[in-house]
Amino acid sequence: MPRADRLADPPAVPAELRSYLTELVRRSDAVCGSRLVSVFAVGSIALGDYRHGRSDVDVNVVVEPSLPDRAVRELADSLTDLPCPAAGLELVLYDADFAARPAGVAGFRLNLNTGPLLRYQVSFDSSESPAFWFVIDRAIGFQSGRLLFGRPVREVLAAPARADQLAAVLDSVRDQARDAGHMSDNRVLNGCRAVVFCRTGRWVAKYRAGQVISESEPDFGLIVGSALRSFERPRAEASDLPPDQVREFLNWVREVVEETVGRQCESADDVPDPS
Repeated sequence: MPRADRLADPPAVPAELRSYLTELVRRSDAVCGSRLVSVFAVGSIALGDYRHGRSDVDVNVVVEPSLPDRAVRELADSLTDLPCPAAGLELVLYDADFAARPAGVAGFRLNLNTGPLLRYQVSFDSSESPAFWFVIDRAIGFQSGRLLFGRPVREVLAAPARADQLAAVLDSVRDQARDAGHMSDNRVLNGCRAVVFCRTGRWVAKYRAGQVISESEPDFGLIVGSALRSFERPRAEASDLPPDQVREFLNWVREVVEETVGRQCESADDVPDPS
């Protein structure tokens, strides 16, 4: 096992976060000890578009199932006390046996949101949370996760099935359409990423997805361009985009995703029954 006082590949993470992530790994090791299997970054760090002052730090931790519940709670307390230099920390802890399965459910033992611009949240019961963000994060982790400590990502993490990823994308789009406390630029760019995933099967950074959709869908160039410009600013300076245009765009995104899900279901129905 590598040493927990250094990152597996420091140049693979933004310079502004290296000392913070080193301390996060050290505290995880101090609490979990030999039961700590792997720590890796997902989200904007994994996709190569972390923006200081705008992005969260998204981290997955994988542990042996024998880690006691009291240790999970101790880890949540320890990382809450660690000042986050980014907009916030979104950390999810999974048991290794769950992480190794291509599951379509939330499945975490710990979901922790903390930091200067995030509403504090800690949960130890995955049944209380919608599954879609966790499924998407694990898909991004399998595709592009950046190892911070421990065993390589693809040795410990399975990718959710494509059908489960599409279902998660559809649920995420419906959630964004309800405007449940999301910033409008983020809602638009998440929609762009959903469409790019449906078309390519690949996860890309939200900003890059916005560029792709702005170029390929001129009818939505104005609203997507506004979202891109807003996304370039710190989170506290984000613009409020026209609600009607955001709603129209997300309705189109939902239609694209629903069509893709429908084709996926038809394709699955066409598979011969092996019996």
